[in-house]
Formats: sequence, C-alpha cells, structure tokens
Amino acid sequence: MFTAITSLTLLGLALGGLLGLAARYLKVEGNPLTEQVAALLPGSQCGQCGYPGCGPAAEAIASGAAPVTLCPPGGRALAEELASLLGVSVDLSGVADQQPLIAHVNEGLCIGCTKCFKRCPTDAIMGANNMIHAVFADACIGCSLCADICPTEGIEMRPLAPSLQNWYWPKPQQDALSS
Repeated sequence: MFTAITSLTLLGLALGGLLGLAARYLKVEGNPLTEQVAALLPGSQCGQCGYPGCGPAAEAIASGAAPVTLCPPGGRALAEELASLLGVSVDLSGVADQQPLIAHVNEGLCIGCTKCFKRCPTDAIMGANNMIHAVFADACIGCSLCADICPTEGIEMRPLAPSLQNWYWPKPQQDALSS
C-alpha cells in the first residue's frame, strides 16, 4: 500500500511539473489592446451587439472588424472611451444615449411559459412553469431579450425607478444655458 501511495504521489508531481513547464513555455500571448477593450465593455454577455459575448466583441473592435459603437448598453460614453483608446474618430449621431431600462412582467399577461428566463443571460427572471414570473431589478441588464421572446407581450422595458443608489443629477438643457 505504501508503494502505491508513493508511486501515485510521484506520478502526480511529475505530471504537475510537466504541465507547469508547458504552461510557461507554450503559452500564447494575447493582444493587450483586446484586454483593454474587454475591460471597458460591460461584461454582461447579452449578445445585443451580434457577438456571443463581450470577449469576441472586444476582439472584433480591437482588430477593427467592428465599429466602436457596437455595444448598445454602453451607449455614447462607451463609444467615446473606445474611440479615444483606439485613436479613431467616431460619428455619434446614430448612437442613442438612453437611460437604463429594466424588464417588468405584466402579471395579467404572463402565462408562465418559461421562455423568458431561459433567454435571460443574467438569470434576472424568477419563475416556474405555469406560474407568474418576476424580475430581479438588481440583476436585470436591460438587454430586452426576454421582451423579444415573450409570446404574450407580457414583458415591457421600463425606465429604472430613481433611488438613492442610481439617482443622478440631470444635465442642464442647452437652451436654458444660452439664454
């Protein structure tokens, strides 16, 4: 029994050492620009940009295959930040600066089909089959994937209700400043 334990321990140490050497000498260097772009993206993996997640979207933006205005949840601020990081000029006329939205389930229209919470990338929807669903507002990223798939149109996107955690000072109107 002692020889079995000893041989397995030595085998584990030898294979672990080989894996450590392989990780050191055979590692593939990533693009640091891709990592910087990925750090700026929201990281919600919502897929609104057309890519399966923020990692592939960051690779496309860093390589120049996708525009810096690719991320709808990021809005204007993210597009400006990405443009300054990449050193490109950007036309922000087509980018809407929208306020944050969260999903809201209309209880009168919800039939409990479970299509919405299967589609939610952040598991913000709670419910069961043939039961009314609810949305965790703190987990909802406002991607509207649940509202798109709802067969009864029982999910609508509403603006985030102001609270102490998300309230912000509104920007002054340009007309008021010029007069």
